[in-house]
Amino acid sequence: MPPIEKSLERGFAAYERVSKELSLRWREHANRRTITALITVGTMATFLYLTVVRPPDNFPLNTLVTIEEGSSVDAAAQVLEESQVVRSRTALRFLVILLGRQKDVHAGDYLFKEPRDLFSIARAIIIGAYGLEPMRIRIGEGTTTKTMARILENSLLRFNGDKFLSTAQGMEGFLFPDTYYFLPNANEALVIKTMRQNFDARVSAIESQISYFGKPLKEIVIMASLLEREARTTEDRRMIAGVLWNRLKKGMLLQVDAAFLYTIGKGSYQLTTKDLQSDSPYNTYRHLGLPPGPIGSPSLDSILAAVTPIKHDYLYYLADRSGVTYYSKTYAEHLRNKRKYID
Repeated sequence: MPPIEKSLERGFAAYERVSKELSLRWREHANRRTITALITVGTMATFLYLTVVRPPDNFPLNTLVTIEEGSSVDAAAQVLEESQVVRSRTALRFLVILLGRQKDVHAGDYLFKEPRDLFSIARAIIIGAYGLEPMRIRIGEGTTTKTMARILENSLLRFNGDKFLSTAQGMEGFLFPDTYYFLPNANEALVIKTMRQNFDARVSAIESQISYFGKPLKEIVIMASLLEREARTTEDRRMIAGVLWNRLKKGMLLQVDAAFLYTIGKGSYQLTTKDLQSDSPYNTYRHLGLPPGPIGSPSLDSILAAVTPIKHDYLYYLADRSGVTYYSKTYAEHLRNKRKYID
């Protein structure tokens, strides 16, 4: 091979070695830059998540958070930060504006059952995802307004039992016992309105029987509330209604033990002589006529029983410990039943 060709060959070989070495060094440098960039981005993302995006440590679970009507995105973000729903109101405001939805903030009560991050909260206030679901609340037959207040206050987040009792004065017996579905932010006024409307709707179904019976609705509801506590079956309620109306016609004391459940919380087998002598207006052992008001919220069955009493001549009744009721026309018969079935 001529000298010039050998020189060219050596030159090309040297060039290839240098090129490969430079390429390898460049790739190593590029890889280091990429890794450094990825680490930097990852560190920044982690920092932002920990300090801005993730839910606060004291996120308010199952608590109502209210954004007032007409609130700007700034005001809403401030409320959410102060309530510890988000870590940074500035970040929330920036995110909502970045999405171009600053005019779409929905006012109202929000309820979160689990911690939510910044993006989830932003979405919630933009689309109005309040998180409110109806709660099933059972008000049993015979329940008093005091017991209702306790049940409702334990279930509804914005419900005040004392305010309910104050507003519901004079409505004992007229708030219908039923299964209700209220949103967690339901207040006292809404609950009372709903229950009273339910009472009116249910009673309207037996309006003809009530009208035919000819007594004021309040007296009927008082009687029904006594029947609710005194009897378990429709037949016994109608039989006892007959007894109590008979006693009222004859000017006799009603002597209904159930009224003591309302005033002192005692049943028939817990009453003492002192209890029977108390001067409470609900003590039907001392005061003639019906009690001054219902002793609970009666069922429709009890209301209907009050206006459709079974006609008979019985003036006394008693129930044994298993709930079986025995009737008598005279006090002597009543005492015999007492010795036979109770003593």
